[in-house]
Amino acid sequence: WVHSPDGFRGRTRGGGFRLLKSGGCAAAEPPASEEQQPPAAPMAAQINPKPLTRKPVLLSKLEGSQDVVNMAVIVPKEDGVISVSEDRTIRVWMKRDSGQYWPSVYHSMAAPCSCMSFNPETRRLSVGLDNGTVSEFILSEDYNKMASAKSYLAAHQNRVTLVFFVLEMEWVLSTGQDKYFTWHCAESGRRLGGYKTIAWASCLQFDVETRHVFVGDCSGQVTILRLEQDNCSVVTTFRGHTGSITALCWDPWQRSLFSGSSDHSIIMWDIGGRKGTAIELQGHNDKVQSLCYAPHTRQLISCGADGGIVVWNMDVKRQETPEWLDSDSCQKCDQPFFWNFKQMWDNKKIGLRQHHCRKCGKAMCGKCSSKRSTIPLMGFEFEVRVCDSCCESITDEDRAPTATFHDSKHHVVHMHFDITRGWLLTSGNDRVIKLWDMTPVVS
Repeated sequence: WVHSPDGFRGRTRGGGFRLLKSGGCAAAEPPASEEQQPPAAPMAAQINPKPLTRKPVLLSKLEGSQDVVNMAVIVPKEDGVISVSEDRTIRVWMKRDSGQYWPSVYHSMAAPCSCMSFNPETRRLSVGLDNGTVSEFILSEDYNKMASAKSYLAAHQNRVTLVFFVLEMEWVLSTGQDKYFTWHCAESGRRLGGYKTIAWASCLQFDVETRHVFVGDCSGQVTILRLEQDNCSVVTTFRGHTGSITALCWDPWQRSLFSGSSDHSIIMWDIGGRKGTAIELQGHNDKVQSLCYAPHTRQLISCGADGGIVVWNMDVKRQETPEWLDSDSCQKCDQPFFWNFKQMWDNKKIGLRQHHCRKCGKAMCGKCSSKRSTIPLMGFEFEVRVCDSCCESITDEDRAPTATFHDSKHHVVHMHFDITRGWLLTSGNDRVIKLWDMTPVVS
C-alpha cells in the first residue's frame, strides 16, 4: 500500500502505481510482462456558470451637449427626449432610422437653462432660466417645431431651481435661489402669490387632490403649504436631514413623501398614515440627486452623485430608526465620556468618545459598540455601528438586502422614469444622457 498526494492509498503490483482518484500521483510504467492498458479518456472540465444578475440595460447614449444637461425627460409614446442644458440650449431629440437620437429642435436661450417641466397632454414645455425667468413653449405634434408661448420675466430674482406645471389648476409653480416659492396663472401669466423660505428653495412637489405643495430648501427643511387661488397657508414643516434637500418625490396613492439630501440619505415621510412615521434609507455614498417612484411595483428609484442607481423595495415592513439618546457616560459599561469631568475625576479615568448604536440608539463607548452590521429593514444597506447585544439579536434573515445597487458610470444630475415602458433617463455632469431599460430590476 502506498500513499498518494490526495490522501487515498492504492496497492502496488510489480512496482507500478495504481491511481484511485484523479489528482493523485501520475501512473508509472507497468512491467513489460503485464498487458498494456488503453489510456484513460481525459476528464472534461466542469464549467460552473455564474448566476445571472439582473441589472439595467443601457439602450442608448445621447451626446452632443456643450455643457451639463441639468434636466431631461422621456417623451411619452414617442422615441424622443427633451433636454435643457447649462449651454443655454433646449433640444428635442428624436430617434432616427439608424437607431441614434438626433435633435429635431435646437433652440438657444438668453441664459443657461436650469430646469424644465413638460406636459404631454398639451405639449407645453416650461423652462426655468439662470436669470430667474420662466419661459413657455408649445411643441408641434411631430415634435419637429417649437413655438414660444409666454415668459414670466419676474418669476424670480435669481436662478430658478425647479418649475412645475399643474394642468388641473392651470398653475405654473416654481422655486428659486432667491428663497421664494411662487405660483403663476398659466392663462394670464399673472403672479398669484409667493412664499419666502428660510434658505434657497431647491425643489418642490404638488398634490392635486389636496392642493398641498411640498417645498424643500437648502437648510434641510421641507415646508408643506396649502395653496388657494391667491394665497397660501403653512400646514407643517418636516425636519430630519442634516444637509440640504436635493430631491423630492410624491406618491399620491400611498400618500408618502420621499426626500433626498446632500447628507446621502433618503427619508420616507408617511403622511397618509397620520402617525408621523419617518423611515430612513441609507444607500448612497454621495448626495442624492433625484428620486422616482414606481407605484405598480412599490419600488423607489434613487440616483446620486456617486453614480449609483438604487432600487428600493418599499413593499416590505420597514422600521423607524431610533433617536440617539443623550448620556454623560456609556450606557453599558458606565465609562465617562470626555466632557464628563466630574465622573472622570471621581473615578480617576480618562474620558472616552461617544458613539451610538444604530439599532437601539443608546450612547456607547467604542469598546461596547465595536460590531458592524447591515440592518436593511431600518434602511441601513451598508454596515453600520451596533452594540454587542444588538449585533447578537440580528439574524441572517434580518440582514437580507431590500435594495439592489447598479452603476450608471456617470455623475448623475437628474433622472426621469417612464412608468409605461419601464425606461429610465439619467443625465450627468459628463454632458451625456443615458437611456436604460429598467424592466429587469423594476418588476
